[in-house]
Amino acid sequence: MKKYLSVMLSAVLFASMTAGCSKQEEAPAEEFENIHLTIASDLAPEDILVEQITKFQELNADKVNLNYTIKDQQEDNILKSPRQASDIFCIANDQLDELYQNHILMEITENKDAVIASVGGEQSTAAQTSMRDGKLYGYPLSSGNGYFLYYNKAYFSESDIAQLDTILDISAKNGKKFTMDFSSGWYLFSFFKGAGLNLEYNQEKAANICNWNATNTEHTGVSVAESLLNITGHEGFAYYPNSEFVAHAADDVIAGVSGQWHAEELAAAWGDNYAAAKLPTYTLDGEQAQMASFTGYRIVCVNAYTEHAKWASRLAEYLTNEETQLKRFASVGQCPANVSAANSDEVKASPAVAATAEQAPYAYIQHVADPFWDASGEFGLTMAEGNPKNENLQNLLDRMVGKIIVPVKTK
Repeated sequence: MKKYLSVMLSAVLFASMTAGCSKQEEAPAEEFENIHLTIASDLAPEDILVEQITKFQELNADKVNLNYTIKDQQEDNILKSPRQASDIFCIANDQLDELYQNHILMEITENKDAVIASVGGEQSTAAQTSMRDGKLYGYPLSSGNGYFLYYNKAYFSESDIAQLDTILDISAKNGKKFTMDFSSGWYLFSFFKGAGLNLEYNQEKAANICNWNATNTEHTGVSVAESLLNITGHEGFAYYPNSEFVAHAADDVIAGVSGQWHAEELAAAWGDNYAAAKLPTYTLDGEQAQMASFTGYRIVCVNAYTEHAKWASRLAEYLTNEETQLKRFASVGQCPANVSAANSDEVKASPAVAATAEQAPYAYIQHVADPFWDASGEFGLTMAEGNPKNENLQNLLDRMVGKIIVPVKTK
């Protein structure tokens, strides 16, 4: 009897355990949701966004009814008004620290390992720029967010583009122009870093470190400023904001500095003469200094204040998948962060991508705080205008650096 009872109890216990395991293995059915999400317009051209969001809705029609709004999102407004920012937005990687420190970014947990693997693994630059303390806070969208030289082969040989002086002379000789947006510190960095001067972000102190006004270095800040004035004063130079590059390429500009986003338009403007290469050297203290560049990633993030974290995260992941990144490349010329997309034949065949790779040894990850932009832009515009008030260059540099290194306010 005892043996029989023992067998009975064992059978009941086994059945109970088996039933329990079966219940654990069954994923609970997701409750159908009606939601509304806002998506920042700079993730991709609107036609691509609409197409991909529609596909995402079709794939999840049994789980969610997604209504959405695509809206303009000024990146600097995310920090100022996070609750009014889009549920899904796109940032340059150097903005991630401030948004992370102010708790504006949602941690990405769903499919985290797959997302990291898609951009080359945890040790890849793409992953590192999107992670803090081992946690993922964004989906890398595009790489090589930097700049290089575009030029018209009808006027320049490959040897001509090695030095900026030659580019300027040939431009002037032909009644044409070389252009570069001096009003943006993003491009101004090229000359100061090329001179061996430093700019970086100190996360512990929440402030930029900058010695662009140095007086005891091999090449001083004043030496760089003098070189800038020599460039902007040249007959072959024209200051145009980067947004005007393409319009002038069809007219008076035959060479200039910009990034992958202008590739398709410049190819259309210059036709078979369209070409790209690394940045040239420039004259500094009578020597040739290689122009450096910023590089970085565009990262798609989910707002920590979103009311629909699960679906915002899933949509953000979908909008940064291999297919969407290839569509963005075909439309705006930005190199995908997704490894499979970046290794595709169409991406590798791009002159702009090849120029980005050529510039890579002289490119530095963009990692600065907001005070840098206005201060450097103000100084750069003064250089572009030829220092019209004839201000003391050291004073101008000291004033710029004083503003650049102001600590960032955190909440």
